[in-house]
Amino acid sequence: MPFRDHDPDDLTLPDLIAGPTQDLSAFAPPRSGDHEIDGTSGDPQGRQLHDQPGGGPGGRRRVALGRMPAAGGLYRRALLGAVPGLGGRRGRELPAVELAVPGVPVDPAHLADYDRVCGFRLADRLPATYLHVLGFPLSLRLMTAADFPIPLTGVVHVANRITVHRPVRVDETVGFRTYAENLRPHDRGRQLDVVLVGSIDGEEVWRGVSTYLGKERAAGGGPRRDRGDRPVPPAASAQWRVTPRVGTDYARVSGDHNPIHTSKLGARLFGFPRPIAHGMWSKARCLAALESRLPDAYTVDVAFKLPVPLPSTVAFHATATGAGWDFGLHGGRDGRPHLVGTVR
Repeated sequence: MPFRDHDPDDLTLPDLIAGPTQDLSAFAPPRSGDHEIDGTSGDPQGRQLHDQPGGGPGGRRRVALGRMPAAGGLYRRALLGAVPGLGGRRGRELPAVELAVPGVPVDPAHLADYDRVCGFRLADRLPATYLHVLGFPLSLRLMTAADFPIPLTGVVHVANRITVHRPVRVDETVGFRTYAENLRPHDRGRQLDVVLVGSIDGEEVWRGVSTYLGKERAAGGGPRRDRGDRPVPPAASAQWRVTPRVGTDYARVSGDHNPIHTSKLGARLFGFPRPIAHGMWSKARCLAALESRLPDAYTVDVAFKLPVPLPSTVAFHATATGAGWDFGLHGGRDGRPHLVGTVR
């Protein structure tokens, strides 16, 4: 089912469940025996995934997919699983599995579209955050498994760290693997890290670690947030108007069709008065502002604070340090923190 551009105000609950589907690997020719197209394989037991001999590190079973799944089918699975009576019992532990996809090529037209949406210049080098987009459906496949301990619906992306070991060019193909680790308590539920690794010819060139919070009613034991006075935000070096189209455009280029970013109804169902910007769009937009000042190898670490409502005006600030950059986003009118980050 091809992507259809919806007015975010027109989505109904059936629209959210049937939701748009986009296969980011559609430009790649299917491989022989390839069944993993819509994220479900037509096989809810996952019989068409193939075990790799030897297994992954940490005792994880390594499972190879024939191609990158499409995100739309995975979101349908997650939304249907949230309907009372349809969702199964979730696991209490992390799945001891590592998913892998070999040789994912880059579509130059898709890259150019991503660059436009996020503010990057057109170039032969891939933005660090683009590799997150390229491999995200694989992580989504892991997170929508029936036994994954935190349900995707309502999950909060609280932090993301990307390490670039060397530049990746548009004509290179990247293999991805993903796994989850470090399940831990939080005062509002439980957190875990989803690791996504990009490799070329067996060499790791990129690594992303996304930290997700699953809110739970009976929670406790983790560190509490500081409730003290909010510090005065740094002086802004730029202001950006973030329109509702940012939510739908980024969903289109990223394959991340979480309805809290694209639909008023979807946002309200999960406790937001209006749609919010994707956290990874916010990170990408900040990196685009620093693009000409980034080295060949670096780590960019961000914490997502308060959501960026759509529409709104945000202020960007960046300060050079001896080791790199400190940067962030805050509300252009109220100074509320949205994102804080570093480049080292």
